[in-house]
Amino acid sequence: MLDNLKKYKVILASNSPRRKELLAGLGVEYEVRTLPDVDESYPETLQGADIPLYIAREKADAYKALLQPDELMITADTVVWLDGRVLGKPADREEALQMLRSLSGHTHEVFTGVCITTTRWQRCFAAQTEVRFSTLSEDEISYYVDNYRPYDKAGAYGVQEWIGFVGVEYISGSYFNIMGLPVQRLYQELKTVE
Repeated sequence: MLDNLKKYKVILASNSPRRKELLAGLGVEYEVRTLPDVDESYPETLQGADIPLYIAREKADAYKALLQPDELMITADTVVWLDGRVLGKPADREEALQMLRSLSGHTHEVFTGVCITTTRWQRCFAAQTEVRFSTLSEDEISYYVDNYRPYDKAGAYGVQEWIGFVGVEYISGSYFNIMGLPVQRLYQELKTVE
């Protein structure tokens, strides 16, 4: 499948082990290319899906000068959105605990922005998934943070880990989007690449 991509060298501009695993699951051959210190800030006026879309574009722009004409690059960014605010990656244990306390018993949204970029064109899209957490005890929250150390994950959780097994009551949308890459939508977009 995706024979149309054979004329491109596919680049994943991400260090995320989950994005690497998900892209590999599509059967796409790719290489990882990352730059240090890519700016992930965004204008405070942005809301919801516009935030990761903006950051995915900024990441693509940071790499664009390094792209060769036969290369196709994928950039992405994921945020957890709760009550009109972003829950990014927690800085430390206390922040991770606070994030999980705020998600407990509530519904939030996960937005991922994705850009597919070549030297000639760029396509960007955002995916949205709604996630409902059951009410978590303080012991459950502490156990998860202490044993899984989710400091590299938006919202301080990985849906594919223990907390997802015991805490996620309901999902509407792409499960893989919560992991950081809406692969079904990405596949549909990649099928149309010429």
